[in-house]
Amino acid sequence: MSLALTTLSAVTDTDAPWRNDWLWGVPLIIATVIIHTWGLGSICRRSILICNRKEHQIPTLATASLAVGAVTLWATILHATEAAIWAAAFRSIGALQDAKSAMLYSLGALTTYGHQSVYLEQHWRLLGTIEALNGWLLFGLSTAFLFWLIQEISPGLRTPTAQPPTQPKLVAYNTDSSPLPHSQPHS
Repeated sequence: MSLALTTLSAVTDTDAPWRNDWLWGVPLIIATVIIHTWGLGSICRRSILICNRKEHQIPTLATASLAVGAVTLWATILHATEAAIWAAAFRSIGALQDAKSAMLYSLGALTTYGHQSVYLEQHWRLLGTIEALNGWLLFGLSTAFLFWLIQEISPGLRTPTAQPPTQPKLVAYNTDSSPLPHSQPHS
């Protein structure tokens, strides 16, 4: 409990050096995760609908590959858009001086690649680390969506719908091991 209170007081303390980083970073994380989830969800839904049309009851490998490729392209566009949102935030708070540097830094932080020639202003350095954390979350979501999509639409990977186990037929036997006439198993 005291760890939680210490952490909370460090974030809410007006004299805390990293307070503004968290005040900018948390809403950016929430916004980009919502955008990412909505974007991936909508494209995955469309891919499944296309692959499950009546003429494609069992999607071919080519159809499944095209669907995964389209979702991957869409995920790349989403990641670039989210990096641009972070870059715009860096520019608006004065952490970076020009749009090109902001985008380069943002893509580097989001992918955890980093770029050694572009740095945030000293008092905004934690915000870059928060963006890297956001990148881990976004790439994890992309990976989960792609894995789910592959499982959902790839031929041969679908598991057949499980049938409930059948109840064994109870048969009563005579003392001579022959079934009683009224307890014959039904076929």
